[in-house]
Amino acid sequence: MPDQAKPIVETSTQEGYDLWSKVYDDEDNPLITLEMDYLDGLIGDVRGLNLLDVGCGTGRHSIRLSDAGANVTAVDFSDGMLSRAKAKSGAEEIRFVQQDIQGRLGFEDHSFDRVICCLVLDHISELDLLFREMRRVCRTEGEIVISVMHPAILLTGTRARFTDPDTGAVTYPESVPNQVSDYVMAATNAGTRLVHLSEHLVDEGLMARSERARKYQGWPLLLLMKLMPE
Repeated sequence: MPDQAKPIVETSTQEGYDLWSKVYDDEDNPLITLEMDYLDGLIGDVRGLNLLDVGCGTGRHSIRLSDAGANVTAVDFSDGMLSRAKAKSGAEEIRFVQQDIQGRLGFEDHSFDRVICCLVLDHISELDLLFREMRRVCRTEGEIVISVMHPAILLTGTRARFTDPDTGAVTYPESVPNQVSDYVMAATNAGTRLVHLSEHLVDEGLMARSERARKYQGWPLLLLMKLMPE
């Protein structure tokens, strides 16, 4: 739980991530630490593949997957996040696109071998539209890999937040209380087949690497999905 002595600020998702970009890569974030344990195993070998990173943020996946041999296109609506991503070594190899992903994605049908969407969906109200768009731009034999904060963690009063380094305010970008069933039904409605679904809890191993994880001991923190077009 945030420190109640600090001011609390609610922002739009875009404004919040513009502010968060200043410290996003430097925080102790147990969700990101846990995600990195499993994500590459789902994405697989990307050498020579066209890959779309939907909601790329500071490019934490785009950069390393480009380094691993993928031809990466990265899309986000936050100018702050994209600025951070573009400043990183290796960013010159990536095609960055600034766009709100809660609309039609500006790419041709069936143009990507892999589509990833990581730690984004708890800010998306129109899940059916986004899942349909990810399905549309994914090749018939391609794969869509998704990570998201597990909805169960909402029961602890937790949602995406950060401490603004300039004001000290605990800042909450607008979120949506989507449930596991919402994600599964959006995948089904989009015409994709669920080939992987897993839930990952906070355990001793994670707590040893992330002090912030201790307050969530035993709670499911991460939900992972892999989809294929039907």
